[in-house]
Amino acid sequence: MASGYIIASVDVTNPEQYAEYRKWSTEAMQAHGAEVCIRGGAVEVLEGDWNPGRVVVLKFPSFDAARAFYDSPQYLKAREAREGAAIMRMVCVEGV
Repeated sequence: MASGYIIASVDVTNPEQYAEYRKWSTEAMQAHGAEVCIRGGAVEVLEGDWNPGRVVVLKFPSFDAARAFYDSPQYLKAREAREGAAIMRMVCVEGV
């Protein structure tokens, strides 16, 4: 079965409020067995004009498991805490 990934590009606009989101999203990740591959860190654009901001990559056992994480009550709490604190771009991707 192919892994599922959640990939996010985040522009944090309110760091104090975003810290609350991080707390709740961490709990949701732990509850859903997410493997954190990338959560922040240095970014260097190699081609194009992309400015991804803060990058997050989470690995799940399957695409459906990644979707279940996103749709879960635990992550809903995190998303609600994030409102107004960041501009989020997020995709769910099936791996190989």
